[in-house]
Amino acid sequence: MATDVKPTRKNLMAIEDRIDLSERGHDTLEKKRDGLIMEFMDILDQAQDVRSDLNDAYDTAQRKINMARAMDGDIAVRGAAAALKEHPEITTQSKNIMGVVVPQIESSKVKKSLDERGYGVVGTSARIDEAAEAYEELLEQVILAAEVETAMKKMLEEIETTKRRVNALEFKLLPDLYESQDYIEQKLEEQEREEIFRLKKIKAKKEAEEASPVREEIEEETHEPVVADD
Repeated sequence: MATDVKPTRKNLMAIEDRIDLSERGHDTLEKKRDGLIMEFMDILDQAQDVRSDLNDAYDTAQRKINMARAMDGDIAVRGAAAALKEHPEITTQSKNIMGVVVPQIESSKVKKSLDERGYGVVGTSARIDEAAEAYEELLEQVILAAEVETAMKKMLEEIETTKRRVNALEFKLLPDLYESQDYIEQKLEEQEREEIFRLKKIKAKKEAEEASPVREEIEEETHEPVVADD
């Protein structure tokens, strides 16, 4: 890349401006990457807790429903489930975490009282009530897990994207710019030395030309050659 750049002062200034901009961009992206990683670790801790709670809620719900089926029968359990008239509602919004838009899931009508579940109290047992309540708890945990897992996935994707940009600046763009800067500075120094040498030669030649008539005049008067001082 360096040899493709014309070694001029203008190009050197342009490259120095690009280096300054790239270095500031690199620092900003590094800070963003580190901040995203910290946020991701917080979400990861939360996700681990949510997964644990979700597993516990699932085990509890399975245990409750199995007990209800064993004691009250599948028909009674299915009848109670079919009586449900108001289904849970899910709404999604978004929130911003360091420039990353993640979903925020809100639910309503998940947990219900006995009279809101649709089945009559008479004809059902407390075991069905407990199973229904356990599955309401499980659904809430599923919704929370979906929100956390999605946020974690989006944060991880943004971290990877930011890391690629940091690496591209650190290991590709900036080294190429530094190389071009060194190349131009070296060429400009060479040109400056050549120009100084050329000017010295011109000055020496001019001084020699100015001294020549004087030397000839002295030689004519003295009839002896004039030897120039070294």
